[in-house]
Amino acid sequence: MVITITLLGLGALTAAIAPRVVARGAWSDREPVLALWMWQCVVAAVLLCCVLAMAFSGAAAWRLVHGGVFAPAPAQVVDAYALPDGDRVAAGLALLLACGGLWTAVALTREVYRARVRRRRRRAELLARSPLLPGEVARSTGPLVVCEDERPDAWLLPGSPPQLMITTAALRRLNRRQLDAVLAHERGHARARHHWLQHCAGALAGGFPGVPVFAAFQTQVHRLVELSADDMASRRFGRLTTALALVGLNEGRGVFGCATEHTEVPQRVNRLLEPERRLSTARRLRLTAAVTLVPVVPLLVAFAPGLTALHG
Repeated sequence: MVITITLLGLGALTAAIAPRVVARGAWSDREPVLALWMWQCVVAAVLLCCVLAMAFSGAAAWRLVHGGVFAPAPAQVVDAYALPDGDRVAAGLALLLACGGLWTAVALTREVYRARVRRRRRRAELLARSPLLPGEVARSTGPLVVCEDERPDAWLLPGSPPQLMITTAALRRLNRRQLDAVLAHERGHARARHHWLQHCAGALAGGFPGVPVFAAFQTQVHRLVELSADDMASRRFGRLTTALALVGLNEGRGVFGCATEHTEVPQRVNRLLEPERRLSTARRLRLTAAVTLVPVVPLLVAFAPGLTALHG
């Protein structure tokens, strides 16, 4: 049970302090892709702690689970863990963690289902706004669809294949290069599969609202995927063009007023107009290696007794 308690303590400590530690890093806006990877590694470490703790507690509670967990292991490895047989406390803990895992699966399934419902609704609205022509039996919209609308807007409809949507007002307001930057931004979302990352973040935050790391993960993912897509567009069409495209799409929504609560668009524009210097290649590599090792820590804690027994 020592390994189980250690894993749970490590997971709880990571979930509690990781949002504060990560928030102190001033480099996330400069390297949004690396920041996204860091958040994924932190969340993976928390989930891995729970999965491993469930496996060890289940092995201590039931012989069947014990045999499945340690089936390929030699006798000295099994003896190194010294798990009790039929421990009721371990059984209760294993059931609790299993319920948590089941609830995570339910939350993710619910999130994906809701996203599909929203996507079907938006596709139905699209069909209503641009109905089939006489004799047309199927919609063949292609990768880009133009909708008649007085509000400038552009968005991505995930699916197979994904569809880029843009309104006629956006076509009138933006010049050719700005329009290309907007489309590059949305294509960046599609290539990076940002919608799946947002589904996972939303499922964890909705399923476990009291866990700080999951709430922070959802907030940061929403922000960082936009910064990442902005960078993809600006690398091809320039920061000024991308910033002007953002202003053109959003200036009629009041997001640039002093009283607005939606400050992410002005912040994105300021970031594009006054870019901070990127981290050096060496520092990016060091940070990538460091955050990649975060999920390895629970594995080391879990396998340390067995590895010690093998080499002892």
